[in-house]
Amino acid sequence: MKLDNISIILVEPQGPINIGACCRVMKNFGFKDLRLVNPCQGYKSKDGRKMALNAMDILKSAKLYKTLNSALEDCNIAFGTTRRRGKYRSDFITPDITAKKIQAYDDLTKIALVFGREDSGLTTNELKKCQKFVTIPTDDAFASMNLSHAITILLYEINGKIINKNNISGSGSSQEKELATGKELEQMYSHMRKGLIKIEYLDPNNPDHLLKSYRKIFGNAELTSRDVRIIRGLISKIEWIESKTR
Repeated sequence: MKLDNISIILVEPQGPINIGACCRVMKNFGFKDLRLVNPCQGYKSKDGRKMALNAMDILKSAKLYKTLNSALEDCNIAFGTTRRRGKYRSDFITPDITAKKIQAYDDLTKIALVFGREDSGLTTNELKKCQKFVTIPTDDAFASMNLSHAITILLYEINGKIINKNNISGSGSSQEKELATGKELEQMYSHMRKGLIKIEYLDPNNPDHLLKSYRKIFGNAELTSRDVRIIRGLISKIEWIESKTR
């Protein structure tokens, strides 16, 4: 795994100072690809530039997206960060475990680290686009962390694992399978949704309730492009059989 394969995605960041500080942290630990989903106006303002300091190149080259889906299209695995727990927020991993998992991927795998809004984080709908959930253990009396501070902890852990590994054993990796992209996965889920509604397996009034469980199952499985094609082939066959029984 190379640091260049890891993208930092900020969803609707609300302040140029925080965005500038994130750029600085990325530069500290060797990360370059910053993606902003609907950032605040003036994110390149004087305040943002002052915080970025010598990381202005990252701020200037940040890619802009209208949706999280589009920002994840070319990524194979997305790690969503959250503090809140709930029905669809479980199986959290800590930054050190996150770093170990990322360390195992090969140089063809593209990773996304997804961070939410400063005041409310990622929504449940946004988290379902991610295959892994990351949380930073903090004191319950004051659990919420500043955005740039949270990014610092995660990037520090990842940098340490990857740099140490490369220094010891070169760029080889135990992860050999080429994983599906975010675009392929979302197309598969859309196909599943349509096909399973047709056969009345999913409730047409609330199809995403059960689909969330499939997202979790397939997210843990880390599907390859071939896996996705096989699953979509199955759905297509189901749709064909359903059309013949009308």
